[in-house]
Amino acid sequence: MENTETPVTVIGLGLMGQALAGAFLKAGHPTTVWNRTTSKADRLVAEGARLAPTVADALAASSLAILCVTDYPAVYELLDGSEIDLAGTTLINLTSGSSAQAREAARWAGQRGAHYLDGAIMAIPPAIGTAEAVILNSGPQPDFDAHKPTLDALGTVTYLGADHGLASLYDVAGLAMMWSVLNAWLQGTALLRTAGVDAATYAPFARQIAAGVAEWLPGYAEQIDSGSFPAEVSALETDARAMAHLIEESEAVGVNAELPQLIKAMADRAIAAGHGGEQYPVLIEEFGKPRGA
Repeated sequence: MENTETPVTVIGLGLMGQALAGAFLKAGHPTTVWNRTTSKADRLVAEGARLAPTVADALAASSLAILCVTDYPAVYELLDGSEIDLAGTTLINLTSGSSAQAREAARWAGQRGAHYLDGAIMAIPPAIGTAEAVILNSGPQPDFDAHKPTLDALGTVTYLGADHGLASLYDVAGLAMMWSVLNAWLQGTALLRTAGVDAATYAPFARQIAAGVAEWLPGYAEQIDSGSFPAEVSALETDARAMAHLIEESEAVGVNAELPQLIKAMADRAIAAGHGGEQYPVLIEEFGKPRGA
């Protein structure tokens, strides 16, 4: 029976690119792939993918092309040849980069007649094709809407807005959350290990604390968006005293105190600016400043 699913091209077959192409194949989409090292396509070809001999050939095979390469310079290197025709093609760039790079790439693609969406993958390769894989997209909504049924093969596909830089910004904002939670857990784990408590014992307690703090975020977001920070739970100057205790305890038991010292330094600046009686989210003013400002 003839396959009526939308054809798609995947350019770049690292671990993530292979996972993307595999998910499209599994969903029934005729899939063309290209990679400098052609052996990386072997498994996909065995599963039904077509290996294109050139980038131009790969792009000609489909009006929808997914890019997942090393960086943005690699995107330009691959797509800027005189033999490349991008007119009418929708490029969805899932290459990691900055918001400025995303906006510039959108301008560059538009000059060549292409539709362009920038994206970010909030998942590891084995999760691609499941609901746990979150795929962020930003750019013109009509372009996203036109291809969402195809992109749904990759996981939970989310549209963020018309600004092409939003996917990159959400990506790094998510990384900030991830690393901050993990670093806080490591700080606590290091402290408890000095008393013979192992990480596995501490982890359930830490998970409960993290989940509880997450419940505060909607209310704190209202304060930030309104610019008003009444101390409904605790004043920043009270929090700063607890930070000092964490620093003292860390130093007393021989645990690195750089992380809490950094946060307390920011709190001290906010207090010096007259915000000691306000609630913790008032620190957004410090986070929103460049270093040294």
